[in-house]
Amino acid sequence: MLVGALAFVAVAVGWAADRTNEATGPGVVRLTDLQQSLAIRGDGVGGVQIASLRLFSSSARTIGTGVLTCMTVSNTQRSCLGSYVLPRGMIETSGVLNSRLLYTAAITGGTGLYDNARGTLTVTAKQIQPRREILLFRLSG
Repeated sequence: MLVGALAFVAVAVGWAADRTNEATGPGVVRLTDLQQSLAIRGDGVGGVQIASLRLFSSSARTIGTGVLTCMTVSNTQRSCLGSYVLPRGMIETSGVLNSRLLYTAAITGGTGLYDNARGTLTVTAKQIQPRREILLFRLSG
């Protein structure tokens, strides 16, 4: 009985260790977005902007949502956090932006398929009104 219990514990610990060491493999995820809303709270340094996004696959089918939260840190820069909810997990990003027309942010993690994701997100504005963007997630691991 004791041997069976120890074997079970060893397998469980091994499975947990393997699970935590898993990393998202290299790959590219290309999406487009459509800004649904933009809330602005305060002007100048310390002001916050929250954009709600709808995410689309290459077939123009809605596949998820996103939220971009930015705080103004100077006259030209905003510190932004992004959360992109996809069918098989979520990708988290962070970066300092000079403009939302073209920027790169770090992929800082995720959940599900994107557990422990790392890499970069490059965003290119495609249209200003309504705001549409091309999102290129380059996953390095």
